Amino acid sequence: MDLDLKGKKAIVTGGTRGIGRAIAETLAAEGCAVATCARDGAAVDTVVKSLVAKGVKATGRAVDVTDTDATAKWVNDAAAELGGIDIVVANVSALAGGADEDAWRRMLEVDMLGTVRVAEAALPFLEKSDAGSFVSISSTAALESSQGIRAYTGMKAAVIAYMANASNAWAEKGIRANTVSPGNVFFEGGVWDIRKKESPDLFQTSLERNPLGRMATPQEVANAVVFLASPAASFITGANLVVDGAMTRRIQY
Repeated sequence: MDLDLKGKKAIVTGGTRGIGRAIAETLAAEGCAVATCARDGAAVDTVVKSLVAKGVKATGRAVDVTDTDATAKWVNDAAAELGGIDIVVANVSALAGGADEDAWRRMLEVDMLGTVRVAEAALPFLEKSDAGSFVSISSTAALESSQGIRAYTGMKAAVIAYMANASNAWAEKGIRANTVSPGNVFFEGGVWDIRKKESPDLFQTSLERNPLGRMATPQEVANAVVFLASPAASFITGANLVVDGAMTRRIQY
């Protein structure tokens, strides 16, 4: 299938590792110009070089999405460098799994408000696009009650709600808004790699919960994100696409 992404301009937050990097790499492989950001400037530079090697324009910068002014400046600068913005993927996460006030604040600032900040800065550019699309990354943790009270669960649920409302608010502007909620994703240096080493029993239990008998790869999640962001999904908006190998035990309506 031709996703009709060649020549489109995309920005991805948290694009230096795991799911975010796979998204940036896949967009570039499909012919998109890509701008990305993360807090680690050296890691951003490495990813930008990899994207440029695919034959597309790419740019990146060290940005903390909890800084409203810095985030807005990055979005505006990225639009100027790429020649506009057609696609936004809000991927960055604080990954705060606790329930203390600090965990709630970090998840609010990074996952929830980080998404809002990027959206508000990017909307003027998305309105000018003929294929405006915004995709946020949530989690299946937001879909089921498990592991007690966690800031991660609450704020990821808030992201889904925000995007559902945005899909209606932005429809008249020609902008689609969707969410992708991955289940457990394994990659070297990631959360589940660490748990495998530090809590092998927990890792094995989580692995056995999945009917497919394994965890997702970042690429499998990226494939879903890039399709949903692309013109090939032009009549899909307000969706929460679950990518979990049937791990969640629920019926979707």
